[in-house]
Amino acid sequence: MATFGAVRQLLPEPIDDVDPTAIHAAVDRTAPDERPYVLANMIESVDGAAVVDGVSGGLGGDGDRMVFRAIRAVPDIVLVAARTANAETYGPPKISEAAQAARRERGQAPVPRLAVVTGQLSVDLSLSMFTDPGDQRPLVITSAAAPTNRRDEVEAVAEVLVAGETTVDLPDALAQLRRRGAAVVLCEGGPSMNGGLVEADLIDEWNISLSPTLAGGDSRRIVSGARPALRHLALAGVLEHEGMLFLRYVRG
Repeated sequence: MATFGAVRQLLPEPIDDVDPTAIHAAVDRTAPDERPYVLANMIESVDGAAVVDGVSGGLGGDGDRMVFRAIRAVPDIVLVAARTANAETYGPPKISEAAQAARRERGQAPVPRLAVVTGQLSVDLSLSMFTDPGDQRPLVITSAAAPTNRRDEVEAVAEVLVAGETTVDLPDALAQLRRRGAAVVLCEGGPSMNGGLVEADLIDEWNISLSPTLAGGDSRRIVSGARPALRHLALAGVLEHEGMLFLRYVRG
């Protein structure tokens, strides 16, 4: 019988008490030659809401935070759209000492680097990811059409990477990250950037935290803006914590 508060694994085989960090660290995420391996991590209610009152925090709980940290310990780069970074007040990733040691053994930096996607450089530079970045300044991925004066401000606190002429070209951005040595990129949304990645068929793995809540309202889905398509995925793993399911899908 599982102990109180334990994370259970339901698939690929039932185990009553597991460590999500160890589970995710053991997954083979081999990068293609031309771009990094791309995984997404999102949360939604059972009725499909991605946020409540503009942020996702109300949908989660202790188990979600645990799995969120476990997945964040995996990538070289954490990729997020400016709107999401602003709404969720992004700061530097917090990685446990044990996870940092495991990352060093894998040849990674102790903490993943943050990269913000914004075609017009509309990210809030007062976020702690810029004011207190730790050992790695964040990347800001933008387009050639971004305002020049704003770019000067951003370059004072971040490294700017240009991908695309009038809007951010996500395939080009990922190719540039691969050339810089990034083998695994974690996308944390929002829905429009997820849509761009889906439309360009760049997602290798989807992690969905299914919150046992009914949110109502008119929240957006976790993917928006992509042309309709059916891409079949394979269910590779399921964890559970106090009624919340954590589903991991990979390319079918």
